[in-house]
Amino acid sequence: MDDLGYTPTTLGVEDARKKTVGVSSEIFDMIGIKGGRTTETGAQVSTCEEDPDHLFSSRHPWGLFGVSDEELTAGFARLKENLPKRGWKIVEYGPNSSAAKTLELTADSGKDHYAVNAELRVDTDPTKNHPSATKKSSIQVRVVSGCFRAPEGTDLNGIY
Repeated sequence: MDDLGYTPTTLGVEDARKKTVGVSSEIFDMIGIKGGRTTETGAQVSTCEEDPDHLFSSRHPWGLFGVSDEELTAGFARLKENLPKRGWKIVEYGPNSSAAKTLELTADSGKDHYAVNAELRVDTDPTKNHPSATKKSSIQVRVVSGCFRAPEGTDLNGIY
């Protein structure tokens, strides 16, 4: 597909979900925080606008929380360090445009056509000593695949 710049791999919808969750698991391992909790979300799929009858992508958003801001900050630094070692290219890194100027990174995996976006949400103002700050602090992660081609005969209407 010239519109995409690559030829999509043919993969079933459930296999694509599993593959995306696997990539998420690799991201989690790169962060390297053992004591935290993660949000329980499954991978979702949606059609690709280039060919909604035959192409779809998968995404897996999740968050890591329940540890100190220091642990989250160290985990985010490990993610930034480990992504290039695992073949990912960091395409954006720094404070985002939100009012909080949240530290954000976006990276692409060229070999598998995946992208990851991660945000470090911690209270970096030392004058605010909220006991609730750690409860709200997190690393938010979104893993998104490129487009896959659905196997012949797959109906992509109503997938989610």
